Amino acid sequence: MNLRRSRSEEPELNLIPLIDIVFMLLIFFIVTTTFTRDTEININLPTADADPLKTEEKVLEVSIDAGGRFYINRQEVVNTELETVKRALRKEAEALQVKDPPLIISADAKTPHQAVITAMDAARQLGFVHLTFATQPTSER
Repeated sequence: MNLRRSRSEEPELNLIPLIDIVFMLLIFFIVTTTFTRDTEININLPTADADPLKTEEKVLEVSIDAGGRFYINRQEVVNTELETVKRALRKEAEALQVKDPPLIISADAKTPHQAVITAMDAARQLGFVHLTFATQPTSER
């Protein structure tokens, strides 16, 4: 005696919820993706009441953005490790062909303190003694 009914219909898989999820993921990735990348470094310099100094033609400029990323002569350093910063500084100093080039540190006002110390430590270990910090004049002048 067979009490079960035989099913003649195939089981159906509803694809509408799956399509909805894929559509929502697509919208999420479109919204969160940046389409343009700025090539300039955005740095807000701290303010100071000092007279501007004359800068020489051949200088090393270390820029540090608010996130703590390093740029040496406008070229981004691969990471923020001390050895990597030293290697990049040494390479740029050799390219300038100057024995002791002046080093200008341009750090964003919101740069982590450790990033500035790392730049100074790398310069000290390489023997750079002419360090200058870039600032912008205060608006009261």
